[in-house]
Parts: sequence; structure tokens; C-alpha cells
Amino acid sequence: MEDPAAAGAGSSSTNSNGNGGVKGKQAAPKGREAFRSQRRESEGSVDCPTLEFEYGDADGHAAELSELYSYTENLEFTTNRRCFEEDFKTQVQGKEWLELEEDAQKAYVMGLLDRLEVVSRERRLKVARAVLYLAQGTFGECDSEVDVLHWSRYNCFLLYQMGTFSAFLELLHMEIDNSQACSSALRKPAISIADSTELRVLLSVMYLLVENIRLERETDSCRWRTARETFRTELSFSMHNEEPFALLLFSMVTKFCSGLAPHFPIKKVLLLLWKVVMFTLGGFEHLQVLKVQKRAELGLPPLAEDSIQVVKSMRAASPPSYTLDLGESQLAPPPSKLRGRRGSRRQLLTKQDSLDIYNERDLFKTEEPATEEEEESAGDGERTLDGELDLLEQDPLVPPPPSQASLSAERVAFPKGLPWAPKVRQKDIEHFLEMSRNKFIGFTLGQDTDTLVGLPRPIHESVKTLKQHKYISIADVQIKNEEDLEKCPMSLIALLKILLAAAPTSKAKTDSINILADVLPEEMPITVLQSMKLGIDVNRHKEIIVKSISALLLLLLKHFKLNHIYQFEYVSQHLVFANCIPLILKFFNQNILSYITAKNSISVLDYPCCTIQDLPELTTESLEAGDNNQFCWRNLFSCINLLRLLNKLTKWKHSRTMMLVVFKSAPILKRALKVKQAMLQLYVLKLLKIQTKYLGRQWRKSNMKTMSAIYQKVRHRMNDDWAYGNDIDARPWDFQAEECTLRTNIEAFNSRRYDKPQDSEFSPVDNCLQSVLGQRLDLPEDFHYSYELWLEREVFSQPICWEELLQNH
Repeated sequence: MEDPAAAGAGSSSTNSNGNGGVKGKQAAPKGREAFRSQRRESEGSVDCPTLEFEYGDADGHAAELSELYSYTENLEFTTNRRCFEEDFKTQVQGKEWLELEEDAQKAYVMGLLDRLEVVSRERRLKVARAVLYLAQGTFGECDSEVDVLHWSRYNCFLLYQMGTFSAFLELLHMEIDNSQACSSALRKPAISIADSTELRVLLSVMYLLVENIRLERETDSCRWRTARETFRTELSFSMHNEEPFALLLFSMVTKFCSGLAPHFPIKKVLLLLWKVVMFTLGGFEHLQVLKVQKRAELGLPPLAEDSIQVVKSMRAASPPSYTLDLGESQLAPPPSKLRGRRGSRRQLLTKQDSLDIYNERDLFKTEEPATEEEEESAGDGERTLDGELDLLEQDPLVPPPPSQASLSAERVAFPKGLPWAPKVRQKDIEHFLEMSRNKFIGFTLGQDTDTLVGLPRPIHESVKTLKQHKYISIADVQIKNEEDLEKCPMSLIALLKILLAAAPTSKAKTDSINILADVLPEEMPITVLQSMKLGIDVNRHKEIIVKSISALLLLLLKHFKLNHIYQFEYVSQHLVFANCIPLILKFFNQNILSYITAKNSISVLDYPCCTIQDLPELTTESLEAGDNNQFCWRNLFSCINLLRLLNKLTKWKHSRTMMLVVFKSAPILKRALKVKQAMLQLYVLKLLKIQTKYLGRQWRKSNMKTMSAIYQKVRHRMNDDWAYGNDIDARPWDFQAEECTLRTNIEAFNSRRYDKPQDSEFSPVDNCLQSVLGQRLDLPEDFHYSYELWLEREVFSQPICWEELLQNH
């Protein structure tokens, strides 16, 4: 049997050189070798084991603390210790920190905070470093990593109870408003960690306080539990005429992305922002609890399952083998060579990716030989990825079932049940009844789903089954019955610029922002070993930024959606208009398996290991070895978060699904299936499922194993025509109208809640001064904290044109 790749290579060389069969036969081995080489490159590591990954709000406690520091900052651990010991010896004689009673420790911390208020910037920095050393666990007096982490947590609770966070918040405001530092950084041709020393120390202390206090343990005392709730409340609301802390950090992100403060240590800002949002609003598990409570308040039935728990119980599918997807290979044979060679075509089809953990027979695949027309359409489809989409294809995809004899002979082992309970929307029931009434009665009854007069008995049974699996989401109720909600003016678009700069596939551009200001040393490396270490540090730095942004965006979108669907849609539409969808696809347009298994870490330089032992001499072998982990937790965590984010942006949005098709996401997403991790594969299959109806019949025929995996692993919607492309929503209507309608609804929602009434000119005017001043207004609970700030911003700073006011009245 002749290799189709060789035939394709031979025919192309014949056409280009015109030497007939001789030249073609000589070129065939080269074409075959090129084809195999391309296949190896695309496959990556075929022997990828199942990744034992447990998805959660964050990584382990030690890993989350370690990622706060870059390897370039390791020398500052010694500096912090020296600053503390110099100050401690002047205040306490003959004892170490761990030998002091709690009252003596509190007295010393109070003295430290007093010394923070000195005018000298240099002296203030030394005191801040001493506080940072305490927050880092006074590692000079510890014998093990466990001791360092224990005393770090103890000291952080002590520091918070003494008012350290409020003191450092004032210093942070001073550094943000430091125009001299900003102008100095703008004038420098290259920015290093020396330009952000004060900010890095302040943010490190605040991050350690948030991360250590946020962590809940059963052994925590009642006093610590009370302090945790007090700290959560303090971070959630406006305190002391200031805006919430998360908004301050968002303003730092915006200022950094605008180029006004290039020296900001953006990685620390993003990590702190992510942990503050997680601490104040709650993580993914808390979100599930809130969702259950919200459904109970709205009178909705309880959830059938917890999505995260269902995914945890799923097994990963086998990684796909190489297949000639549409547009993935430029060495595909032309249709003239494929025509009539059914064996070759069947061989290609049987090499589909084995995504089936049950190894059952593929019921989608026909045993009948392919016709000439199908062969020709297959060849035509392989020439390009985005040929014309056959959106109106009406031919059924599933062939007649195989005979009973063939089924019994192969002893097919089917799964006992699908992992998800099926769901049906109210819209699906209405659409089903509309088609049935048009067919049997000749007219429709609008949104009436109860009247079944004149319809045959099977239709009654179908409607009954659909209603049994009807699912009403919180969003459906909110759209119909909107509640009064508090406005949350957060700007997320600037995060996408940082995510773009941190993406591993990004190329350096002159107009891109510099995200390496808090990792590059003052003096660039001069040896190969130093260059390798810095390279690992830079890659690790980018990975941590991607991790924090992906988790932050996903967490905020989920909380917005639970709070009110139109708040979620408002932010989502801004993300879409800021090119978030192609940005995520650009991120995945790489060897994802290599990214997830990357070894951009040096274990001996990680905190707290680097603080309790002398650093060994680094060698090229030790740098290349990395750690012994099977995969990089943060990179797999980031990939799953980005896939979940992409799912949230495109779910039930046909215009955005078409963006996935236009940007050729199908082959990009299919390559990600090589990673044997159930949760990542699930969200990839979800993204493939929503666009199968747009990809045409030929794509579906060429990807039957993927279709089978979607059927087994993704939740089913009854009456969902995803596998055939006959759904009316899949027709190429004006998709821009969908976004315009959504935007109109969002603007109406914002106008009704946050703007003044539009018809106020028709309302009667109350001219009585005492009556007007005596009216009671409903104000937020925390308004009295920020009243002076609001008065300054909304009243005193607003210019009043008295002439125009008099003319209008």
C-alpha cells in the first residue's frame, strides 16, 4: 500500500519540476521523512502519563509564598535579616525574638511601627525590612522549613493585630503618589529591581499578611479566627475615607499599563490583588456554597451536582495520535491521488486520536466504503482550514447502526452512565413545541409550554421528559426579576495587556509594556551560568503573572455572574471587545504539553528552603535539572483557568463562537488534548462542542473520535443539535445584532440602577426646602466612611457654570 504522504510529495515535485515519475520517486522518501518529522513535532511527547493534578483555589501554602520572590531577590533575605538584627539589638538585650514573651513581642512591634514614621526614606526602608523579616518567619532562628512557615504565620497574625497593615497601607499610598520615582523611572533606558525596592518591600509584607491570615486551619485559636474575619471585613469595605484595597491595586495595574509607572513590581501587585479578591469574595468552593444559597433564596431546585467534584472523579483520556486534520498538514495528498483508494483513506481515519477510556466501538464511524464524492470532498477540505463553512448542511452525520452480529462479535463495553445530568433550557422546550405545533396544527402559541391540545401522544411524552430535565439558572431569574445591587467599578481590561506581554508565544515589540522590571538585576549577567539562572527566573516570573491574571479574571467573572448576570455580561463584553478571545487562543498556539511540563524553577533557591541553609554552588546541570515534579502546577492551573474563561465568554454566544471558528481554534484546541488531565480535556471538549455545528460535515467526519469524546465527557442538552449542525441558532444570521441587543440590555440595566431617572422632567417638583432636606435616602452601609472623599470628588471638584444654570431655569 503506497504512503499517501509520499504520493502527495511525489505529485507536488512532479508538478514543480516537470520530470515525471523519476523525480517524483526520488522526492517521495524526502516527502515521507518531512511528513514524519512534522508529525513528531506536532505530537510532542506521545508517552504523556496521566497528570495527578488536583484543581483548587491555589497551590500549596509554601509554593504560593515562594512565588512571591524572584530568584534575583534572594540576596535581600540577608539584607532583611541584618536590618532586623541591628534594630532588635538596640531594643532588646540578651534575647532572641523567639525567646520573648508575647507581650514583649507586641511592645517591640509597636516600637517598629513608631520608627516607620521617620522622615528619612533610608531609615524608613530599614525599619520596613525589619518588619518584612518578621513576616518571613525570622528564619535566622529556625532549623527547618516547617519552622519558618510556622513562625511566619504566627508573626503575621501578631503584626496584623498591632496595626501593621494599616501603617503599610499609608506608606503604599505615599509610594504610589511618589512622582519623583515615576519620573526617574521614565527617564531610565532600562529599569531594574533597584527602582522598585520600597514598593517591593511594602507589597511583600502585605502579601504575607493576606496569604498567612487567609489560610484556615483547624488548630487556629478563636482569637486568630476573629482576627481573620476582621481583616476580611477591613479589606472588603472602605476604611478611613479610602476606597477598598482591591480598587487601589487595580489603579496600580492601570497606572502601570498606561506607562506612567513602569517601575511598579507588577507581579507582586497581581499576586496581592488575586489573593485579596479571593480572601474577600471567596474562592471556588465558597462560590459553590453561595450558588446553592442563592438558588434556595430564589425558590429554585437544588443543583444536581458540583461541577468541580464531577470533574475530579473523571479519568483522563488517552492523548490523541497524529491525524490529518483540515488545514493542519501542508503535505496532504490531493484529491486525485485519494480518489478510489479506499484502503488509504480508511487507514487515515483509523488513526484518529484515541480519546475513549472505554475503548468501545466508534458508533459514529461507518463500515461502508466511501463514495467518490466523499473522497473528493475530503481532499478539498484538507487544502485549507477555513474554507467555506457548510453551516446549512442537512445530511445526517450518524449512519445506520451496525448489525447485531457485528456488535455481539466485538463485545462492546459501554460506560454505565454519563458523568453529567442532562439539562434543558426553557428556550429549548419552547422551540420544540413551536416546531411540533407548526407541523401538526399549523399555528403556534408563543411561549405557552402547557397547552398540548392537538399534538400526538409521543409529543406529550417528549415534553414531559424535557420538563423533567429543565434547568433554570440564577441568571434566568435575575434577567426577569432584577434586584438592587451595589455597583462595583472595576476595570479589568488593563490585565489583558499584561497577559499578552507574559504569554510565551509573544514576540518583543517596541510598544509593549515591560513586565520584567521587578526581576532584572542592576547588573546584567556576564557568565553563561548567570544567564541561564536569569533566563529561568524570567520564565518563572512570566508564568506566575499568567497564573495570577487567569485566576483573578475567572474568579471575578464567576462572582459577577452570581451577583447579577448583567454585571457579568458587562465585563465579559469589554473583555471580548479588548480581544481576549484571540489572546487566549494565541496563548494556546504553542506546545502546551511542553509548557505544562516546563522546569522553570530552582528548588534550592525557593523560599523557604533558601533561608535556612547555605546556598550550594549552582552548576549548569543543576539549573537544567529543575525539580522532580511530573508537571508544573501553576502552568496547568493557568491553562485550565484560561480555558474556563474562554468557555464563560463564548457560552450561548453564537457571535463569539464564530470568533473561535474564524481564528481557527479547532486545531489549536485539539493539540491541547494531548495533555492527559481530565479537567483540562473537559473544557477543551466543551469549546470544540459549541463550534462543531459551524465547522461543517467534513470536519465532523474527519474527527469522529473527538466527537465520541465530546459525547462521553461533556454535559448533554436535550434537543441540542450540536453533532449535526441543523440547529436554527447555527444559521449564519447577523451575529452583530446579538451583541448589540446584549449591549442594549446592559445599558438599560445600568441606567435603571445607577443613573438618574430619564423622565425626571415629568415628575412633580417639590419646592419646599424643609421637605427636600427632610427626605430620607438609602445609602450604602460604608458610605459614612467615604463621605468626605465623595464630597470632595462629586461636589467641590465639580465646576458649576452658573450662567448656563440660570439660562436653563
